[in-house]
Amino acid sequence: MTPDDLAFVLGIQQACYPPSMNEAATTILERLAEAPEYAWIAMLRGEPAAYLMTYPSTLGKITPLGGEFRIPDAPDCLYIHDLAVRPSANGKGLGAALVRRALAASRWGASALVCVQDARKFWTRQGFSEVRMAEPGQIANLSTYPGQPCYMVRFSAAHAVPSMAAE
Repeated sequence: MTPDDLAFVLGIQQACYPPSMNEAATTILERLAEAPEYAWIAMLRGEPAAYLMTYPSTLGKITPLGGEFRIPDAPDCLYIHDLAVRPSANGKGLGAALVRRALAASRWGASALVCVQDARKFWTRQGFSEVRMAEPGQIANLSTYPGQPCYMVRFSAAHAVPSMAAE
């Protein structure tokens, strides 16, 4: 993905999310500038049909919807910030292909995301599992997403699963 793709990203975003979840163009460009090697566009018949924005992060840290982020000094996971597939391209495997591309490019054994819009089944098929958050600040950040969002993580077989849940 490059800044030249912004119009396509905004169009796909608007087709996929309610207005309350649409991020401003400046926010998208800031994220892209911070982690350009972690964002992709998927094409279908020569047209942008899906996008994925990710970035290095820290397990258990949730960026509030539309909130600023900075790559931490010692990231330990790939945070999947936004995956959107144009409705006319649903069912073509573009979302799963983008996720596979991002996971293959990741240098960490863990990935995390905030699941929205009842996408748990999709993310579970990609190897992610829900993790209950215990830290009040992160619970508050999670609550900035509409509906019933959940925090999900995926670990490679070589990495142990840390505890983020309250006992």
